[in-house]
Amino acid sequence: MSARFLTLGLIAAALAMPAAAQAAPAGAGPNVLTQILFFLPLILIFYFLLIRPQQQRQKKHTEMVNNIKRGDTVITSGGLIGKVNKVSDNEVSLDIAENVRVRIIKSMVIEVRNKAEPVPAND
Repeated sequence: MSARFLTLGLIAAALAMPAAAQAAPAGAGPNVLTQILFFLPLILIFYFLLIRPQQQRQKKHTEMVNNIKRGDTVITSGGLIGKVNKVSDNEVSLDIAENVRVRIIKSMVIEVRNKAEPVPAND
C-alpha cells in the first residue's frame, strides 16, 4: 500500500514542477539544415549496416528458393534434411526417410545442397 502512495506522490511532484523548456527564446534552437546534417550520417549508417545487408540476404534466399529442383538435398528451418521429390509454386515435397514424405512451404528452406556437392566429413 505504501508503494502505491509513494508512486502517486512522485507523479504529483513531477506534474507540479514547472517546465523549463517552455521559456526558451525564439530562434535559439538549431536550424533545419543543422538537424539534417546531424541525422543524415545516422540514416546512412543504418542503411549500409542494417537495411542493405538484410535486403541482399533476402534476395539471395529468394533466388535460392526459386532454383530448387527435384533431386536437391535441402535443409529446412526446422532442421529437417531431405531430398526434394516434387516442387510446386509454394510447396516442396521432401523425402526424409524411406517411405516418409513431407510437404513444406518453400520459404522454410534455409539451405540447398545439390547432388554434386560433397558431404562434409564428421571430424
